[in-house]
Amino acid sequence: MQNSEAMALSAALLAVVGGLTQRIHEGVVARGFEGLRPAHGFAFARLAPDGATVTDLAAHLGVTKQAASQLVDEMVRKGYAERRPHPDDARARLVVLTGRGWDCTRAAEEAAAEAVREWGDALGEREVRALGEQLLRIAPRGPIRPAW
Repeated sequence: MQNSEAMALSAALLAVVGGLTQRIHEGVVARGFEGLRPAHGFAFARLAPDGATVTDLAAHLGVTKQAASQLVDEMVRKGYAERRPHPDDARARLVVLTGRGWDCTRAAEEAAAEAVREWGDALGEREVRALGEQLLRIAPRGPIRPAW
């Protein structure tokens, strides 16, 4: 692949990612969840399974502990998350999604599904599935971080 082709592919992938992120965010807002930024969705993804400490969240997002703590403060203030005692560490606090946080997570999933369905309209279901399989083969492992 020539350098110009690689740059064109890189630009196309970045445009798709940016567009998908924006569509999910707009879908979340349209479903009544305001006061959030796309970065919150990356935090929700880490908190969704079983919660996390602020330190875990900072590592997941690739930010300082102070920045993660500020993000958690904001999510708690807006009713999307809450702090609980950590079940295994008396010194730590576990940050978990509230019912509102889980509802917002489901809204993001619905918005993502709508966006991907549109890809199916443009490319066909089989092509979208093949694209997904190919991307999974080359996608880096580990947390998906926002582009700060």
